[in-house]
Amino acid sequence: MATSNINQLLIRNIDALSATTPLLVNIADDGFITQYLTQHGAAKVDSYHTNYAEYKTCQQLNNARVQAHFCVEYIAKNKHDMAIIHFPKSKAEFAFTLAMLAESMTEDATIVIVGENKGGIKSAEKLSKTYLEYCHSADAARHCLMYIAKFIPNIPRFDLQKFYKHYSVQVQDKTLQIAALPGVFSQKSLDAGTAVLLANLPDTISGKVLDFGCGAGVIAAYIGTIHPKTTLSLVDVSALALHSAKTTLALNQLTGEYIASDSLSQVKERYDFVISNPPFHQGLKTHYGATEHFLGEIKQNLASKGCITIVANSFLKYAPIMEKSIGKTKTLVVKKGFAIYQCYLNGRN
Repeated sequence: MATSNINQLLIRNIDALSATTPLLVNIADDGFITQYLTQHGAAKVDSYHTNYAEYKTCQQLNNARVQAHFCVEYIAKNKHDMAIIHFPKSKAEFAFTLAMLAESMTEDATIVIVGENKGGIKSAEKLSKTYLEYCHSADAARHCLMYIAKFIPNIPRFDLQKFYKHYSVQVQDKTLQIAALPGVFSQKSLDAGTAVLLANLPDTISGKVLDFGCGAGVIAAYIGTIHPKTTLSLVDVSALALHSAKTTLALNQLTGEYIASDSLSQVKERYDFVISNPPFHQGLKTHYGATEHFLGEIKQNLASKGCITIVANSFLKYAPIMEKSIGKTKTLVVKKGFAIYQCYLNGRN
């Protein structure tokens, strides 16, 4: 695995990153942790992730000096003398991360913030004034920046609920209440693609339903509202998304099963209906591989006459992948730059 630009910047500063109980925050490991442990022999590392795939990669190091965590809210058992934070693509998520971490750090803890220039890292100093006493540029390389910072003493206690955005969605005659944390797709309003999808769902939906890449849970909430006898399962790679989806369903008096998964890796059941606005953005780059893998593998999770319906930007050629991997695929509608593709396993199309 090639070392990312961010980790190359960290490695070139590895001597200066000495700590006894460092916390890594959404740092994707491609060899950095092993190098860090070699350089700093007394360190015990905690690695916190909101991305399940990155969490599993870290967990697979199987090193007694590394503890991996996948959760929404990180709370340290023992306070950390350093945090190395990957600057997120969502500026609101950066504030969320700083507010959450303050209680887990020692008073004199060093805060290291790293990110790509095109990812907005240059705004770190401005965005952190509420939480950080100072935030100074320390190094630049590989189109990335690294800042050194320190928390302001006595930051108010973290309250997860204060970071939720709430809004209503009107779909035909149904009104849904949506809740979303920073960094979750469509945090502030219903996106156009999902709106087109909800207007073109199968007429009858019953049995077990999977919302793949659930985000804030809009699709599952709507299906559960109009088809109350369905059993809902929601899957996402993001801890922030899964927590948001659970909150959304609760607001609409619904319940579901919530599955943290790297694509379909943790999805074990077969479903009568799979409904999805599948993700094609990963980090800062447009990335289609995750959705192509999902479409190539979903057949194994469809019931004998299961149906899959997805929405995608109309320029994305997903229909041929569905034809090859699942069966005859219809394009139901092309509207507002989005296409709805549908395939019934073993017939109907």
